[in-house]
Amino acid sequence: MNSLKSLIKPITFLVIFISLSACNSGKEVKLLQERKVSFNNNWQFHLNDSTDNDTISNSTTWRNLNLPHDYSIEQPFDINSPTGFGGGALRGGLAWYKKTFTVDDSTKLTSIAFDGVYENSEVWINGNYLGKRPNGYSSFEYNLTPYLNYGDQKNEILVKVDNSNQPNSRWYSGSGIYRNVWLKTTNKIHVAHWGTFITTPMVNKESASVNLQVTIANNYPDKKDITTKTTIYKDNSEIVSFSEIKKSISGNEHLKISTEGTIENPSLWSPEHPEMYTAITEIYADGNLVDEYKTPFGIRNFTFDLEKGFILNGEQVKIKGVCLHHDLGPLGTAINTRALERQLQIMKDMGVNGIRTSHNPPAPELLDLCDSMGFIVMDEAYDMWEQKKTTYDYANFWEAWHKRDLEDLILRDRNHPSVFMWSIGNEIPEQWSERGAEIGRELSKIVKNLDTTRYVTAAMNPPVHVTDESVTVQFENTADKPNALAGSGALDIIGYNYAHQTYPKHQVNFPNTPFIATETTSGLQTRGYYEFPSDTTKIWPVRWDIKFTDGNDDNTVSAFDQVRTPWGSLHETTWKVIKKHDFLSGMFVWTGFDYIGEPTPYEWPSRSSYFGIVDLAGFPKNVYYMYQSEWTDKDVLYLLPHWNWEEGQTVDVWAYYNHADEVELFLNGKSMGVKSKKGDDLHVMWRFPFKAGTLKAVSRKDENIVKETEIKTADVPAKLELLADRTNIIADGSDLSFITVNITDKNGTIAPRANHKISFSVEGPGEIVGVASGDPTNHESFKGTSHKALNGKCLVIVQSTEKAGTIQLTASADGLATNTISITTK
Repeated sequence: MNSLKSLIKPITFLVIFISLSACNSGKEVKLLQERKVSFNNNWQFHLNDSTDNDTISNSTTWRNLNLPHDYSIEQPFDINSPTGFGGGALRGGLAWYKKTFTVDDSTKLTSIAFDGVYENSEVWINGNYLGKRPNGYSSFEYNLTPYLNYGDQKNEILVKVDNSNQPNSRWYSGSGIYRNVWLKTTNKIHVAHWGTFITTPMVNKESASVNLQVTIANNYPDKKDITTKTTIYKDNSEIVSFSEIKKSISGNEHLKISTEGTIENPSLWSPEHPEMYTAITEIYADGNLVDEYKTPFGIRNFTFDLEKGFILNGEQVKIKGVCLHHDLGPLGTAINTRALERQLQIMKDMGVNGIRTSHNPPAPELLDLCDSMGFIVMDEAYDMWEQKKTTYDYANFWEAWHKRDLEDLILRDRNHPSVFMWSIGNEIPEQWSERGAEIGRELSKIVKNLDTTRYVTAAMNPPVHVTDESVTVQFENTADKPNALAGSGALDIIGYNYAHQTYPKHQVNFPNTPFIATETTSGLQTRGYYEFPSDTTKIWPVRWDIKFTDGNDDNTVSAFDQVRTPWGSLHETTWKVIKKHDFLSGMFVWTGFDYIGEPTPYEWPSRSSYFGIVDLAGFPKNVYYMYQSEWTDKDVLYLLPHWNWEEGQTVDVWAYYNHADEVELFLNGKSMGVKSKKGDDLHVMWRFPFKAGTLKAVSRKDENIVKETEIKTADVPAKLELLADRTNIIADGSDLSFITVNITDKNGTIAPRANHKISFSVEGPGEIVGVASGDPTNHESFKGTSHKALNGKCLVIVQSTEKAGTIQLTASADGLATNTISITTK
């Protein structure tokens, strides 16, 4: 394939992408024969008592469970955990999984596919060793066919997971078979694993020319004559039939074939309109249909322009992105599609259109959802290369595994319409050396050998110094050396983390390469906690390598946008810069959600982060509404903080708003003044003594009211309010209802300082699988049936069984009226 370096910048990609998912914008296209089925149920699990014991015996005690499964999230928070507070103070360890099953058809090929096992997994089938995969984020599969018993004879698969060497991550990794497992059955002639790739040499509003490359495997020893046919569907209706291709394929050979077609008046994929198609590839041998392969896809064209930034389908689009770690809060890392969907829905409602998979290959389900919901994805491969960041991290496996892991990432994900960029690393220590430039060129070549349709970038430390002498920026580990990776020629788009002061000078510093802000901000907040005055900035810690000792005794951080790390900025600060310049294509804020581990600026007893725009339970912090006012077309008028303070206390009141010229604030009906944003302001503020009652804001445009909102002083806590995100869920054993628990006064006003411990019980076909409050210092188990609220709110997650019926969840707390909510499973 041609290298991007042979093209004249700005590079323009006119492409069509496929998604190896079951997502479709219209009706699902059904296959006559499905090639894979879920292999998640009815496993047995054993966690070794000692990490020195890496064997199992007949006396081993096994526990029954279903996958996906994270065994670290079940452990107690422990100050002595070798993962450290950076790893969430939750232990890893060595564990085993096993499962027995039967196979009927000895004429077929049978394989097992793991979407991800953290980490150092080894697999046996019927005592036969299949292999090892060190990388906890890679997807992989093994052929079981040579070792299987058929008919009534049992087969046993055994998986060893060794996450005992700690620390091996800078954040909470989770442990176990935490992503989905699939049993795949195919005929001996079939589309190979990750065996399709679609591109287009031409896309416009009138038509899209489609090129489909298919890799076909023949596991027979003899040559076979085959016919391949591909049909494209939209909303279950056939729109294009490719010409049939007849070929001969030798025994035990992989054969690549290409076929072309045209889609007239294509519906283009975008974050606002994530239109999807489906391609069905059929293979015939000896006149019989032997394989069908379904590949949903979307059509769009894009470029990163030196002057206009990101151009999608001919229109300028600002990437308004967030970075996400892979944990799902109280569920740990055990993948659940509904939990991922909820996260993305919360981000979408904020106005987010981009996701960075920091700092590793994501679960396939995340990309399926980004395809169908409309997100621009930076797909990231590594957090380190040869040089370690922690003692037992991926650098230990780099030499033997980095090429295979990167190739597998590209092959797996190169067909998703949501993926626009490949990131080959995050804050890599080698970036300052010629060795880093050499590795960067190697990795870029690996990517280009498999996919020339996307940009290659890296999330670097700032590669240039601030030119404005009035501004000082701390550059980690630079030692005043030039950034060799930035100048290596490996990158199609310059991406670096923080140093927003340098962004306006990008065209001077890098006149021939477009820009993306790969990681920004690192603002810090505890949801619902406030400090006055609010218009002062705090830098916590004072420096990244100095222990922080100046915080609050209870490890809280003010939820006003006023606290940042020394390498970062306040939320408003970086967005103002990105917003101002067309050539700045966009940003990925650190982070969309709080995550387990890395509790900057604090250490123990904190065990999860403060970076999120949304807390660990999924409750938005106040700055969420600043972004919503800037990133959406919704009418926004939002007041903070709450209105429960000491009489006469001087209080600051902020308002985030849009679509209006001014906001007038009223306290108990009395005007406290009219405020308007000046210059590039993103909020307005009032300061006056507190008086209990009702605070009301009115926004106006041309003297007409746009929106009104109010907050009230809560009386003493009196009852529990239960609000389910969905009261009807699927009885499939995995669907979830997320139930918000609000502590309110007798009138239903949330009590913003209430921190009662709430107990939960459930009846009917469901179980409690997670509890949380968003408090980074709470050491109660996420897997318990009670949890202490944080500032008036708590979360309980209920999961369905495979039985339909009604789930009754009851919440109770001392001094508060008990409440029950019903969830229907169908």
